[in-house]
Order: sequence, then C-alpha cells, then structure tokens
Amino acid sequence: MFTHVMIGSNDLARAKAFYDATFIALGGSAGETDKGGRLVYAHNGSRLMVTTPIDGNRATHANGGTIGILADSPDHVRAWHAAGTSNGGTAIESPPTERPNGSFVAYLRDPDGNKLSVRSLPKA
Repeated sequence: MFTHVMIGSNDLARAKAFYDATFIALGGSAGETDKGGRLVYAHNGSRLMVTTPIDGNRATHANGGTIGILADSPDHVRAWHAAGTSNGGTAIESPPTERPNGSFVAYLRDPDGNKLSVRSLPKA
C-alpha cells in the first residue's frame, strides 16, 4: 500500500549518522542523498526518506505517530537499538523485549524526536 515514509529533520548530517547506523544494524545500507538533498534508505522494496521541510519551517515530530520497521530477528532488533542509542537516539518505552504475541520489539526516538519501532515477527 505504501511506497515510502518521509520524515523531517532539522539537521540532515545528524540524521544521516543515526539512520546509517540503525539501518546497517538491520542488514541494510547507508542512505544516499537524492537530487533534492533528501536522504533515501531503501530496503526490501520499502523506502524511508528524510528531508528538511520544503516550507522552510522547523521539522517537528508527530505526536502519537510511530514509524514501524521490520527486522529479521531479535538480534537485529537489539543491534538496531544499540546502534540508535550510540548515534543520537533516545531509548523510550521499554528495553528491547519479547511481546506476548511472540514478536520482539524495541523503541527509539531519532535525534529529531520521531518515534521509531523495530520488531521481528515470531517464527511460524
């Protein structure tokens, strides 16, 4: 259904350090900068893009919004969380943990305050 998620940042260099580290921890690649100056992260057919706001105002995070990212395993979730907290992210909610439904999940806020969740699904 979705082609991409676009979020705003007030400091693209800081955002790149955070997202490069977290996506590499998930087995992805560092982001690329497109012609418009936006950071682009592509993995398994999905894209996350980070940009400074086109209207010139400051980027703000969505109150109540969460961006969910799929991981291959609990080890990837743990690596993502560690990479994020080591690169300007803030641990929120609970430490990486298994949920009652068998998924394994962790939450962070990126350096601009966007709420992110990474989870691995239970193996069938």
